[in-house]
Amino acid sequence: MFLSLLILVAFVSCKKDSKTTTAAITPPPPPSLKFVFKFDSTQVRLGDSGQVTTVPANHRAQNPRFNGMSSHYIELSPSAATQVGAGNVLYKTTTVAQNPPITITNASGSQTYTTAISFDQENVVGQGGHFFSIPLSLVTPGTYQYLRISVAYQNYDVKYGILAGTVVNSYTFPSNFYTTGTIASFIGYNTYIGNYTIKSQNIAVNGTRQQGYWGFESAPYIVNSTTYTIAASQGQTPQGATTVVNPLFASSAIPPGSCLVTGQFVSPAGTAEALTITGHETSDIVITVSLSTNNSFEWKHNPANPADNNIYPLNGDTVVNMGVRGMIPKLPQ
Repeated sequence: MFLSLLILVAFVSCKKDSKTTTAAITPPPPPSLKFVFKFDSTQVRLGDSGQVTTVPANHRAQNPRFNGMSSHYIELSPSAATQVGAGNVLYKTTTVAQNPPITITNASGSQTYTTAISFDQENVVGQGGHFFSIPLSLVTPGTYQYLRISVAYQNYDVKYGILAGTVVNSYTFPSNFYTTGTIASFIGYNTYIGNYTIKSQNIAVNGTRQQGYWGFESAPYIVNSTTYTIAASQGQTPQGATTVVNPLFASSAIPPGSCLVTGQFVSPAGTAEALTITGHETSDIVITVSLSTNNSFEWKHNPANPADNNIYPLNGDTVVNMGVRGMIPKLPQ
């Protein structure tokens, strides 16, 4: 009887101990400064120095539909006079050595580059995509009026046409044909590319390409129930042709060949308002980086082609510009 009582007490004690274990408590993540992309075809169209600009008479342009973008440099700038690199640099992408170095020259002067952006390391995101974040504890407290972001890669769809009489894959188009195509464009100063996929077609480069290099893939077309695929093409816009909007051109110029777009922080209502970091934030700060895609895909128009909103790449139209047309970094509500 006494032995049975001991066994019962031991059993009850074991049951009680099993109920007193506690789970580990995971602390919440620290507050961060976050950036998301917004592509806006209705946003004002600007030129290099931040002036409102229109499409030249002998050119045509359209609003591309963006699939993705990446950035390779982010900097918070306290004032209009802050020189590039003298602000709070939050991020620089991975680079590789460029040998031999390259020199890029435009109206701003010349710049020699000994490195290239590594495309394999780029974070490509679409509309509303979160492309970078950093704990606010790592951001130097201060008041920042401007944001600088260097765009490295863009992927977007465009409308294009093929004129009647054009021969593709031994087929002569009997009438004008209209479809869509996808462009992958590299607008950083210099990019090392192993290979990349435009939409479904893969291009092997295994080398560096300067600002303005692009690849184009057409949607398949169907003739008499047969589907045809046009091989992807590649090209290069002229050096210095890519628009890089910098309204601070007179006070803090950007290096030639860079795609370091500059924009002033604004409030949710759209008025100028600085970003203030105190160092005592308790919640995330999310910046919406609104980029103007207003006629951002631009080409030189062949006068013999229809004067419409389609590019005719097989009929003499040539791409000249694919830079975004302005940036508005918007503070949260």
